[in-house]
Amino acid sequence: MNALSKGIAVAAIHILMVLSLGGKLLYDRATRPRLWVQTSSVDPDLPIRGRYITLGLQVHVPEYQPDTRPGPQKYIYQQEFVKLSVENGQLTARKSESPTGLTIVSWGRQMNQAVNDIFVLSPNVDFFVPEHADVPALRRGDQMWAEVTIPRKGPPRPIQLAIKRGTEWIPLHYR
Repeated sequence: MNALSKGIAVAAIHILMVLSLGGKLLYDRATRPRLWVQTSSVDPDLPIRGRYITLGLQVHVPEYQPDTRPGPQKYIYQQEFVKLSVENGQLTARKSESPTGLTIVSWGRQMNQAVNDIFVLSPNVDFFVPEHADVPALRRGDQMWAEVTIPRKGPPRPIQLAIKRGTEWIPLHYR
């Protein structure tokens, strides 16, 4: 086998690997649950070039019991391993006894005996945008939402983004 045929064989193996990964992702998108999830703003911190948005996906955690003790303002930090599912149209995180690579992080704030708890999935997910795409800035009161696919294992995979401005839903199209 000469150098040219070895190079072609290596290139063919690489092409097959990329095609199999692409096929798996397309299959998951067609067969696994998809839903819209509200995101929290996260400061991106990847050492790579290109434009991307880091999304902190908010999840519903039915097992959480809020701390309702009266008292001064306090911050609560909580981290637990979870498994993801879709329940009642929401991305739901349920406690897992074994490490799944996914955790929830909560910063609850108690002020005037009202508890505001937001649970965010960790690790955050990245949504890459084309280099010259126009990314609108969020205004006060806007909410960023992401449509995601929920795979059997691992973090959700973002498909598209939208901004919710009051009752108006604005899908973002990047070209």
